[in-house]
Order: sequence, then structure tokens, then C-alpha cells
Amino acid sequence: MIEPQTLESAFVFILGLIVGSFTNVLIHRLPKEESPASPRSRCPQCGHPIAFYDNVPVFSYLFLKAHCRHCRGLISPRYPLVELGMGLLSFALWRRWHAHPLWFVSSLISAAALIAISLIDFETFLIPDILSLGLVGLGLISAPFNPLFGHESWWMKLWISFRGGLGGFLICFFIAWLGEKIFRKEAMGGGDIKLLAAVGALTGALGAFDCLMMGSLLGTFYGLSLMFKGKVTRSDPIPFGPFLSAAAIFNLFYLLPFGFPFRF
Repeated sequence: MIEPQTLESAFVFILGLIVGSFTNVLIHRLPKEESPASPRSRCPQCGHPIAFYDNVPVFSYLFLKAHCRHCRGLISPRYPLVELGMGLLSFALWRRWHAHPLWFVSSLISAAALIAISLIDFETFLIPDILSLGLVGLGLISAPFNPLFGHESWWMKLWISFRGGLGGFLICFFIAWLGEKIFRKEAMGGGDIKLLAAVGALTGALGAFDCLMMGSLLGTFYGLSLMFKGKVTRSDPIPFGPFLSAAAIFNLFYLLPFGFPFRF
């Protein structure tokens, strides 16, 4: 007999795979300003609608051997990787927050949006407002049951979320303004500013500060590695959204005391 805990873990993992499948839709359609709801999924190469049995997360990719059933065009490995990544993230978030199911749902949605932001920004240097501002709204809505904000009253948690969103926006805006004054070019895009506001709304001022520190560190290592390989120069732009998003996903699990003396 299968134990309830095993069934629960399997359900959470499958839920993550399904969310990952929709995340792929966002990644593909939002940069083109297409609706993620309609029309139904189609092969990006031949345009043929994808049947439901060919749209099963991960399994369909393996069953079809990474090719479209109709045109035999190659399917990008990004699709199963995003789905599998969301499945693993869903499982990990559930293990961390199973005692707070509402926050688990909010953090899973947030993680999906952050992964979409990462890949869209990496490919297009754009962060769709519907994702960043949507996360701001989600942060405020989920604030009353957000365990990262401690055991405060619901209205105090709402204030912490609002303050965090405003703080994240102002910190990033100031850095962008200062960088433009010093380097005479755009140091940080408007999408990054809105994204850090979203991180602040979800994880507080401490989370926004942590995210900025960790994202900057990751981005620096990435930029230096590209420069070392001769792929970019100091003047070439590098998308910052993927690194902020990676740090933000970490913040959904834990907050580091980088932002001391900020409490949240």
C-alpha cells in the first residue's frame, strides 16, 4: 500500500510539472505579446495544433523523441527542462512550507513567474510588466499568510509587504540613477526595478536587499566568465533579471541577514 506522504509528494511534483508546462507558454508567447490562454498550443515550426496526448509534461518530449509528430521538427530541450525544474521546485517548496499551504501556492506561482522572467530577459532583455507587476500584486495579496513575515498581525504583514515593495523599488531606482550618472549609460533597466519591487512585496525589505546582493554577485561572476572567454566586453549589456530571479527563488525558501538592520 502506498503511503499518504508518497502520494502527496507525487501530487505536488505532478502539479509542478503542469505549472512548468504553462510557464513554457508564458516564455514563448509573452515576448510576442500573444495571449497565453488562446489559441491552443501549436508547434512553433509548422503551426499544427498540439494534441493533448502530445502535451504531457516531460513524457511527451521523451515519447516523441524530441520531435514534432507532424513536421518532425526538433523540439527545444528547454521545454522539458523547465517542466522538470518546476516539478522539483514544487516538491522542494512543499517540503519547506507544507505547514503553510496558501503560501506554498503563492510561492509556486512566484517561482514560475521568476523562471519565465529569467528566460525571457535572457533572450530578449525585456521583463514583461504583467509578470513583475503581477508579482507585486501577489505579494500584497499573500502577505497576511506569508510565514517569512513572522507572527505579526495580518495588517502588519500587509504593511511589511507594502514597505518591502516600495523599498525594493527605491533601492533599485537609486542604483539605476546613480549608475547612469557615473557611467553615462543605463545601468539597470526599468524591468529590473519593477522586479525588485516585486521581490520586496513577496519577501520584505530584507528579501529585496538580499536579492540585490546575491543577484549582483551572481551577475558579476557570470559577466567575468564571459569576459574571460572573450565573448563580451565591459561595454556589452548583460541581462540582470535572471540573476535577480535566481536570488528571489532562494528567498522564497529562506532570508539571509544581509539586510541587517532591516528586519523584513
